Amino acid sequence: MSLVLETRNIDKHFYKPKDFHVLKDISFKIKEGEFASIVGKSGCGKSTLLYILSTMDTEYTGELFLNEQLITGNSKEELSRIRNRNIGFVFQFHYLLSEFSVIENVMLPAKKLGEKSPKEIKQNAREKLEMLHIGHLAEQKASRISGGEKQRVAIARALINNPTILMGDEPTGNLDSHNSENVFNIFRRLSIEEGLSLLIVTHDNDFAQRTDRIIEMEDGRIIS
Repeated sequence: MSLVLETRNIDKHFYKPKDFHVLKDISFKIKEGEFASIVGKSGCGKSTLLYILSTMDTEYTGELFLNEQLITGNSKEELSRIRNRNIGFVFQFHYLLSEFSVIENVMLPAKKLGEKSPKEIKQNAREKLEMLHIGHLAEQKASRISGGEKQRVAIARALINNPTILMGDEPTGNLDSHNSENVFNIFRRLSIEEGLSLLIVTHDNDFAQRTDRIIEMEDGRIIS
């Protein structure tokens, strides 16, 4: 089993308004195809950690490895390319562009990466929508579909570049129990059928209990 993500002794401080030691000696590994969740009270550092793992925040000490390559210390341009290529991201709010169609929203990260022709990207986007059972919505305006559908479109968008890991920050936080269940089942299927690794920050205990592994945080540390 290859390692998709590894952190070694990650520490982070916020220095304004005063010194706050937000992450303390964070070390863990995520294997290929593993579905892990991060839990802990508000303010324990979960979202801060996710921003570091997703390469968006580079102000930390320690080491971050993606696909067994050290990426700490890389330039902003290089990190942007690595992130686009390897990491899919799903937030609590879907951040779809409402004036764009569903399929146009899904295509955006692939256009940004620029490794495929527009025709190929559109074909891939259609496949992702079909895989999530929302192919029939492809030409709809993003503003016209339901909340549960929007979150599935956001997942399709996160998958368009075939990342090695999908990260989520409270991806079911805004959904009712039926749609939360849908999202959980999609994630489970992706880990089993596509061998995708998933790392999901969640407040939803039922969701966390059904993942392969729970990483519990308290006061900036991993406690289990």
